Amino acid sequence: MVALACILFAACSTKMASDKTENDTRPNILFLLADDLGYGELGCYGQQVIQTPVLDNFAKEGIRFTNFYAGNPVCSPSRAILMTGISSSYNNVRGNGGWLPDKEKFGRITIRKDDVTIAEMLKASGYQTAFIGKWHIDDQNDLSTWAFARGFDYAIQEQWGKTDDGYEYDEEMHWINAKEDSVYYIETEWNCKDEFRTELAFDWLDTKMEKDKPFFLFMSYRAPHAHERYIHNKELYADRGWPDVERRHAAKITLLDQQIGRMLKKLEEMGKLENTLVLFTSDNGPNAEMGHDHEFFNSNGDLKGYKRDVFEGGVRVPTMAYWKGKIEPGKVSDYIGCGHDFMATIADVVHIEKPSQSNGVSFLPILTGKSGEGHEFLNWEYHNLRQEPNPFRQACRIGNMKGVRYGLQNPIEIYDLSIDISENNNIAAEHPELVEQMEKIFRNERSENVHYPYGGASKK
Repeated sequence: MVALACILFAACSTKMASDKTENDTRPNILFLLADDLGYGELGCYGQQVIQTPVLDNFAKEGIRFTNFYAGNPVCSPSRAILMTGISSSYNNVRGNGGWLPDKEKFGRITIRKDDVTIAEMLKASGYQTAFIGKWHIDDQNDLSTWAFARGFDYAIQEQWGKTDDGYEYDEEMHWINAKEDSVYYIETEWNCKDEFRTELAFDWLDTKMEKDKPFFLFMSYRAPHAHERYIHNKELYADRGWPDVERRHAAKITLLDQQIGRMLKKLEEMGKLENTLVLFTSDNGPNAEMGHDHEFFNSNGDLKGYKRDVFEGGVRVPTMAYWKGKIEPGKVSDYIGCGHDFMATIADVVHIEKPSQSNGVSFLPILTGKSGEGHEFLNWEYHNLRQEPNPFRQACRIGNMKGVRYGLQNPIEIYDLSIDISENNNIAAEHPELVEQMEKIFRNERSENVHYPYGGASKK
């Protein structure tokens, strides 16, 4: 059932959509989301070993951000923040799971039904919308929370876990338009899962997309997430003498780079790339799971921490954009942005208002060479069910000053990122007024949420 806010938003957009149907020259939007890609895992961000020629060239042809952040240091909340334009401490999803009071257990939390997604926003404005890959902000029991029901005309997504009635999803099955159909990923037939998904996107572009209507295509890749472990290509980096888990990690990133190259080439061959805004980012920092050591390739450069940390290594992510004729090639920006800014920016690009729920800021002026208003501050609230004794984690950035706290029982730490990007020198004792300001932001700049009580919910 569509919530009232969505109905009102769609109604307000009806005339706007009809006005733009004929001869709609607004840009296509291609969103490329990597899964657990660290700040230092691309050549254009300082990587010395793993080869990423496509994305390195992407940076030369577009804009590369050095101060851009994921909305949260882990998958589900980061994706919810990106899709709704609502920052972490106001979002309904603040961890990969949350407390379910009615069931008295921890489980999946979804975006609110009355929160408008980017896809719903664009669809109401006359765009055709498609999603391929990892959604991860749904309830496996409830199809109304899957991508197809949240604004995508066409959606192919993976699913995993057990339903309440005991059915267990096969992660290799890709579900088309909720459960209208499905297609199975056979590992031995592809170099990697992202190659398979790129072919699925090509099928949509070739056979299902309306050629005279602008599109929003969201490619949610699997690499280099630790669970994307089946790399059929055994040759990449085989001569390096690395542990196999590290060879696979490097191969996943290079293969991802290749799939992005294929996607860009496809759009160019179709004559679509010239009028397409391409956005690239990662959902959080690098993983250190299933035997992989995030320090093996210096995945975060000089940044401290990794996935699930609110230190820079967990939230600062590689972010780039390409838009021919609009973005100056080779530009590097230190603009401070975050995942909840994508909705506002995309709304700005297509000349519509962002939904009122969003507290993101458009960085379109930065893309086009103008000055932008920026944020007064950025803050993060993350609830981690895995890591005791500090499952509740907070961070805040005001200018170059960063505050971090792991658990309410611990003091707030303060770092000056302009001279201490590695967050090694805690200067909280020298800035009591800043500690107080951060404390107020942590406590007041949030909404109450039964799934994520302030301070964290302990596992029973």
